[in-house]
Amino acid sequence: MDKKVEEMTFEEGLSELEKLVDMLENGGLDLDKSLDIYENAVKLRDHCRAILEKSERRVQKIMETSEGIKKEDMRSE
Repeated sequence: MDKKVEEMTFEEGLSELEKLVDMLENGGLDLDKSLDIYENAVKLRDHCRAILEKSERRVQKIMETSEGIKKEDMRSE
């Protein structure tokens, strides 16, 4: 990873996470390397999740109307 996780966009984080998952799935790594990759993957997952949650809150705020909050559960889809 060239960039710090906290500085990555959602797309950059997701792309990097996919690369790490591929590395783990392909195997052939020693235990220490696998653990390092897994640790980085968890950081990326948490970062991407935080961005998605922030985006969801933003969408819900946008959906507010003058009559009140028009909230739809986006997780049920």
